[in-house]
Amino acid sequence: MSIWMAMLIGASVGIILTTIILSNSRNGRIKAEYEQYIAELELEHQHALVHAQKRSVNTSRAVLKGKMAEQLAPIMPEFQYLPSDAKFLGDPVDYVVFDGYTDFRDGDGDAEDIEVVLIDIKSGGARLTKGQQAIEQAIKEGRVRFETIRIDFQD
Repeated sequence: MSIWMAMLIGASVGIILTTIILSNSRNGRIKAEYEQYIAELELEHQHALVHAQKRSVNTSRAVLKGKMAEQLAPIMPEFQYLPSDAKFLGDPVDYVVFDGYTDFRDGDGDAEDIEVVLIDIKSGGARLTKGQQAIEQAIKEGRVRFETIRIDFQD
């Protein structure tokens, strides 16, 4: 074997080893970069999860407070009607108030003094839903009526 052949084989082996080492080194850097990126994503996900949980708990508390306010409204000072005149519905409005009905029933008022009022209780920054706004508009436009439905059971 000639010296040139030995040098060629040595150079080839050196090139192959250098390529393998550099490739592994480059792959190691890429792997480390992606592992760091994944760790950052996991941390970001954990923060987002904690934030979502807090927001969920706060929303749940607000809903519970609103539901309690709806139920307790007739005994609160802001409620201007007799609790006995108020009938709870819950949806789409919270109360139908027959203002003056208790006095009329007890003989202390006139039929002309009775007024029907639909009330929705809101707390915090809550607003009327689109459905509630449509009901409010129907009332303002006089699209309200009273009906009697008779159901006869035949024996």
